[in-house]
Amino acid sequence: MIETRRLEPADRERWEELFRAYLRFYERELGQPAYDRAWREIGSDARLHGLGAWLDGELVGLAHFLVHPSSSEPDLCYLEDLFTDPAVRGRGVARALIGAVRDRAREEGCGSVYWQTHESNTLARRLYDEVGTFGGYIVYSLAVDGAGDRAGSGAGSGAGAGDGDGGGDRGAEDVGAR
Repeated sequence: MIETRRLEPADRERWEELFRAYLRFYERELGQPAYDRAWREIGSDARLHGLGAWLDGELVGLAHFLVHPSSSEPDLCYLEDLFTDPAVRGRGVARALIGAVRDRAREEGCGSVYWQTHESNTLARRLYDEVGTFGGYIVYSLAVDGAGDRAGSGAGSGAGAGDGDGGGDRGAEDVGAR
């Protein structure tokens, strides 16, 4: 059975292993200060929230999300990162994490949960097509440092890498919600 719950201090080491694997999926690497900052934010549970999924007592998946206001509807919940350990994909971990984020968003009064994924992440997109609705929107990003990386400097991650219970994605399930 899959258990989902908030990440706790004792989960730090395994969380970092999973988060590093998620970022590798998107060919990204961060310095240690970035992991430390993310963990602090998740631990504070104020702006950035983190949930984990446990299977047979082992942390095998993670979800990072945040709630933000909307100008035209109730608050929204953005599922930023979603990752499932490749060894357990296909066993419902990503689906359970998405459901847990949805439940938390409901508790926070949100109108919906949304995420992004890379168009090539077909495995994760299969799951996303089952649990969510593709609204047809295209996402753009713009670096604020003026570097001019118009090809997408990794300005976000996205739920979905290793999501879809079997593949990688930049959206909201198992591997990389961005």
